[in-house]
Amino acid sequence: MAQHRAGFVNIIGNPNVGKSTLMNAFVGEKLSIITSKAQTTRHRILGIVNGDDFQMILSDTPGIIKPAYELQSSMMNFVKSAFEDADVLLYMVEIGEKALKDEHFFEKIKNSKIPVLLLLNKVDMADQELLEDQAQYWQELLPTVELHPISALTNFNIKNVFERIVELLPESPAYYPKDQLTDKPERFFVNETIREKILIHYKKEIPYAVEIETEEFFEDDDIIRMRSVIMVERDSQKGIIIGHKGSALKRVGVEARKDLEKFFGKQVYIELYVKVNKNWRSDARQLKRFGYNS
Repeated sequence: MAQHRAGFVNIIGNPNVGKSTLMNAFVGEKLSIITSKAQTTRHRILGIVNGDDFQMILSDTPGIIKPAYELQSSMMNFVKSAFEDADVLLYMVEIGEKALKDEHFFEKIKNSKIPVLLLLNKVDMADQELLEDQAQYWQELLPTVELHPISALTNFNIKNVFERIVELLPESPAYYPKDQLTDKPERFFVNETIREKILIHYKKEIPYAVEIETEEFFEDDDIIRMRSVIMVERDSQKGIIIGHKGSALKRVGVEARKDLEKFFGKQVYIELYVKVNKNWRSDARQLKRFGYNS
């Protein structure tokens, strides 16, 4: 009988290189929110891919940045922990990029004792010459890692990389039940879906001053009723989120509901409120409450 393989596969890289897109391509579900703004992923999200003889536990981490405030420091702690419990590391870069924004993390990749796959993403944007230049650049910089050109968006080479990761997983029984997709509770995905809509529709600092808390989540056979609070740091932000006669908030609610109905496969009724929660991003107690300071 074939041996069962299982392990933790952690995806790291700078903001916006396509980590969440890759994870969703592997898992086949929209687990990590994907938008074109930096710092979309704030937590480590586990996505679980099960096969008869393997279980791959993927972790998508926040993009690597130099922290400017408490929330960002907490986000970087999630990245540090990605080095500590990985069986395989996926270091993702995009065409034209020249190293991580943090030297310390780069050294860790260079000296890693576990297999590292360097995924050169967005190759659909490059011609052959640029691709060869980039491949050579990274191979000289990180001679010990395995390089794979991919396009997470168009699924180019994703299957090969996936199969290679399975080969590298240690022999082990499954860590999670085989029908489980993620380690996050349902409310987490409600919060992330609402946050994604805010990232898409609001400008400047608004999306980064927002945290979502789903206070109620009741599931019946054919409908889920939920009530979520959008927290902002100032009164002026509250007005912007709500918009003229509530129109902006309504749009967020309608779009989030459509996505959540797809995600949960049943009807969703969602109530949205906006609350001012002064300076939550710099308050360690608040951050802990939102799951950042673990």
